[in-house]
Amino acid sequence: MQETAVSGPAVATAQAPWTILCVDDEPNILSSLRRALRNPHYRVLTAPGGAEALAIMEAEPADLVISDMRMPGMDGAQLLGQVRRRWPRTMRILLTGYADVTSTIAAINEGQIYRYVNKPWDDGELQVTVAQALERLALEREKTRLETLTRSQNEELRSFNAQLELRVEQRTAEVTQANDKLKRNYMTSIKVFANLIELRGSQLVGHGRRLAESTRQVAKAMGCSSEDTQTVFVAALLHDIGLIGLSDEILAKPVPKLTAEELALYRKHPILGEQSLLALDDMQPVAALIRAHHERFDGQGFPDALAGADIPLGARILAVADAHDDLLNGHMGAPGLKTAQVRTLMMHGRGLQFDPEVLDVFLHINQPSAPAPPAPLLMTTESLQPGMVLAADLVSREGAVLLATDHVLTADTIRRIRLYEQREGIRIELRVRPPRRTS
Repeated sequence: MQETAVSGPAVATAQAPWTILCVDDEPNILSSLRRALRNPHYRVLTAPGGAEALAIMEAEPADLVISDMRMPGMDGAQLLGQVRRRWPRTMRILLTGYADVTSTIAAINEGQIYRYVNKPWDDGELQVTVAQALERLALEREKTRLETLTRSQNEELRSFNAQLELRVEQRTAEVTQANDKLKRNYMTSIKVFANLIELRGSQLVGHGRRLAESTRQVAKAMGCSSEDTQTVFVAALLHDIGLIGLSDEILAKPVPKLTAEELALYRKHPILGEQSLLALDDMQPVAALIRAHHERFDGQGFPDALAGADIPLGARILAVADAHDDLLNGHMGAPGLKTAQVRTLMMHGRGLQFDPEVLDVFLHINQPSAPAPPAPLLMTTESLQPGMVLAADLVSREGAVLLATDHVLTADTIRRIRLYEQREGIRIELRVRPPRRTS
């Protein structure tokens, strides 16, 4: 093997030098090829035959092989054929005479050569042919590099997208959990706030929660949206918040026995309830229902003497549920009545005090013939388990509601109940239902 590095026309490529292997059994031809390919960007290797050329390729594959057609042992077609199969990325040029047309065709088919050059060649033509071959090789290598890079980037992009989708799913789940927790905390705060109202008197204990449940049922039955149903539910819990400012003496009297001055104060409680929520933007729909829950369908109510459809539907629902609970369980010192008496009195107010449609729906839902739910279990705190549901309020010695009916017990809630029991030195028994099943 001989090697030369000479100067001459350059090839526009990022790789330098290109390795060119010239194969011919005539030393003078190899010398002529070296002279013709004198170029600082070329590194020229020579071999006297096919076997020697393959040995060089095995040690150091060339970028371009230029082979004579007629050589003893292994001709150019056979050599370039092996080069194509073993080193397919190596460019191939065949040197051939005018009389070698058949052999040239065989070389084209066997070696799939880039081009053939007739002997004797023109140096300028040979140089252009070599430059074009190496330029094509450079383009093919760049194409391969870009394809590889594209595949790699696409794979990275797919991986990134998969990770991004996973992060989005995880973040969405976190946001959903946070929103759910926020809603639970919001309702818990509302219920705690409602407990402050119940501290004013025994007849107020449980009143707001009973109304909240019954108004929610009526709102759903009348096709209210989930948002409007929630608004009615919260308004029912807080509708008597304006009573906090009244004296115990007023709250202990039935409404018909109030003096004119006391009655005037009592009739302000819907306004005071609305005003107490003035600073809370999200609570304004609730505040509107609180203000209007003592309006009458015939316009004889207070504080604004609204009538018919001018009264918000939620307030009409709340008015029916409020009057029903007051009559059934007693209100401001007045004793409660029997169910049949309450239904009769409510029907007398149909179209006058109450919206007829709302009243009909309410009485239908609260029919006395409805089957009673299964009796709850009476349990001590030692027997409580997470998931159990309170069937009755947990009330302190002072009458404050610590946990409301339908509260689902958790391990932490049970721990706090037991701690409260120990600190107060009392024995607590709770009415509970089994854990709710999820379908």
